[in-house]
Amino acid sequence: MLDCFIGLMSGTSLDGADGVLVDFSGRQMRILATASEPFSASFRAELLALNAPSSNELHRAALAGNALAAVYAQVVAGLIRQAGALGVTARQVRAIGAHGQTVRHQPGRTSAEPAGVGYTLQLNAPALLAELTGIDVVADFRSRDVAAGGQGAPLVPAFHQGVFGRAGEAVAVLNLGGISNLSLLPGAGSQLPVRGFDCGPGNALMDAWCLQHTGQPFDAGGAWAKSGRLIPALLASLLDEPYFSLPLPKSTGRDLFSLAWLAEKLRPFAGERAEDIQNTLTELTVRACAAGLGSHGKESTELIVCGGGALNIYLLQRLQTALPGLRLSTSEAHGMAPLQVEAAAFAWLARQMLDRQPGNLPGVTGAAGLRVLGALYPA
Repeated sequence: MLDCFIGLMSGTSLDGADGVLVDFSGRQMRILATASEPFSASFRAELLALNAPSSNELHRAALAGNALAAVYAQVVAGLIRQAGALGVTARQVRAIGAHGQTVRHQPGRTSAEPAGVGYTLQLNAPALLAELTGIDVVADFRSRDVAAGGQGAPLVPAFHQGVFGRAGEAVAVLNLGGISNLSLLPGAGSQLPVRGFDCGPGNALMDAWCLQHTGQPFDAGGAWAKSGRLIPALLASLLDEPYFSLPLPKSTGRDLFSLAWLAEKLRPFAGERAEDIQNTLTELTVRACAAGLGSHGKESTELIVCGGGALNIYLLQRLQTALPGLRLSTSEAHGMAPLQVEAAAFAWLARQMLDRQPGNLPGVTGAAGLRVLGALYPA
């Protein structure tokens, strides 16, 4: 009997929504269908603007959540059409896991709040998505962990352990979305727990700079970055960000690594070539990820890369150079396309919620304990 869930993901890269239809009934999960919908340039710009305080933002955020639900519904419709060829109907899908679009992430404890906790905010309209699709929706995955004193992120390490973990060998999984995050998976029998954290920028700054100077939403294959040269003084300034030396647990987002942050860092380098800055931004991502792995994952023997950054050939080459002792591969070599991994993780988290099983790892997020994550919006 099938155990089907849909996972939807639109990450900090702001390029669009990815979806997967997953069957969990066997010993190994199976991806039955995949679909994606790009964001229009205007919608992407609005989501980016909503990452910072702006005029009438509550009204605009509500409308953006509705628009995101409409995009999600298109992805779901594409998945159901493909599933029909396999004899799978919408009624056989137990739920949709819809993460939403993170626009604020401030999970740290603060004495200014009565409860002593921070918050995380994802734009979404899960009730509308349930209405549009006729399928139960699970959303709001991060806030329960934050309420328990955790970071609310990253939430994927437990899923990564189930998919990529190996007996007797420590493996690291690097997700290169808008923000980069590492999952450190110990081999069976190790005394180490699964760990994970956000390294810093992934594609977000590179994509923004590329769009600004070439009109392209991303640097295809890293070719533009490769044509430039490193600016050592700029790299040193970028790496002189206190976040990089914070202890675990830690997570971040566009709240910190924003265009305003980048503009301030670039102020003394106004005369530099755009391609040289792109090269240096690429190196920032490489150094942040390599430093995170060197500090916390020295036992790892292989680095598995997923997310949109796994398609950046130059970035992968630089990572391999920075980590000469590790085997480097993409998730494609392990049975899952790089753009499917995070969406599949939210299908898994939706299943965990419906089965009333925990979805977080306190050793990763710093939460007070295991928690069932997400809220259910019945169709």
